[in-house]
Amino acid sequence: MVQINIELPESDSKTVAPTNITVMITNDGKVTLNGQKIKLANVRSGIQKEVAKQSNKENATIAIVAEKGVDWQHVNRVMVMAGRLGLKAIIATQPRS
Repeated sequence: MVQINIELPESDSKTVAPTNITVMITNDGKVTLNGQKIKLANVRSGIQKEVAKQSNKENATIAIVAEKGVDWQHVNRVMVMAGRLGLKAIIATQPRS
């Protein structure tokens, strides 16, 4: 379980999906993979290691938790990594107020 203590973008989506891997990106450039600090350049290899630990590898899903205001290019980079690894990716949001 990864604690999320940043402001997320808002969405009208009500979809809830199970995830196995969490990549969090903050406005100050910090990146964590399942709660552990990691450099953005090392996220792909970190994801591969996490997937290797999964018992249900073909259904592994990445939750991208990007603080509100994070440069979209960083989010896209993680989405592209997930796609190239054949993984599903979702972007975490909070309900609109």
